[in-house]
Amino acid sequence: MQALAALSRFVNKTFALWVLVFGIVGYLFPELCKPLGGWITILLGIVMFGMGLTLTPGDFREVFRRPRDVLIGVLGQFIIMPSVAYVLCIAFQLPPDIAVGVMLVGCCPGGTASNVMTFLARGDVALSVTITSCTTLLAPFVTPALMYFFASQWLAVDPMSMFLSIVQVVLVPIAAGVLLHKLLGERIQVAVAALPLVSVVAIVLIVAAVVAASAGQIANAGLLVFAVVVLHNGFGMLIGYLLAKFTGMNLAKRKCLAIEVGMQNSGLGVALAMVRDVVPEGEDRAPVRDLLLLAQHLGPGHGHDLPRLA
Repeated sequence: MQALAALSRFVNKTFALWVLVFGIVGYLFPELCKPLGGWITILLGIVMFGMGLTLTPGDFREVFRRPRDVLIGVLGQFIIMPSVAYVLCIAFQLPPDIAVGVMLVGCCPGGTASNVMTFLARGDVALSVTITSCTTLLAPFVTPALMYFFASQWLAVDPMSMFLSIVQVVLVPIAAGVLLHKLLGERIQVAVAALPLVSVVAIVLIVAAVVAASAGQIANAGLLVFAVVVLHNGFGMLIGYLLAKFTGMNLAKRKCLAIEVGMQNSGLGVALAMVRDVVPEGEDRAPVRDLLLLAQHLGPGHGHDLPRLA
């Protein structure tokens, strides 16, 4: 078990490398990886189930200890990133399909990889975990509303369909994980040690599938999308840091807020982009997937739901 835990930690620390490797595999061998596309929602559900297994009441303790800090972080996540995404869409005059992808990324909650990044940056990890947990649980309600408000000019958004999709992909697996953790108690710790490994495998398979399905479009729209994603991430982190400084937070909290605001759960965006009710059959989904894929390739710029190491 110690060997498995060590392997899991190694894979988690080298996550960005595996994303790049499997992205290249998907690009070079598209026919081999395309069948994985039908499993994207299931794979993301596995990741969210793992997150549920690691959730504890302590993850929400900071809500009561520091409600102001948590509220600022949650509002920052759901106001700054969608607003920056919208401004970039207008400033670059992005075509509708790419604009929808930008908005999907901007309206998604934070990814739990932000907790790891906050730890590495010596930020406030407890606050990071609480903000991520809160935004993830609020996503079924907030993300559809934000998409309807910001993206309706490019896409006919059905908030109820998106709500149901996020519930299926996010809330149901998380609830199942929490319930199993409750039933098995400490015995579940044996499985928790392997969760980062399982999550990394699931996410790199998603990346391979998305690259394989969009290999042709990546070469055409890649530079524009890359520039938009870098700016989205950079402005999100900068404004998040300034928000924390403006509200009187110390340095550790500023680092936390910068990372929390700037990192998105782009895996959820990929899953939503593949759902017919979110991106209708009549729309070209490939550029949407391209943007979300590049967001994932940036690693620290956009997060993924990796269960944190115990």
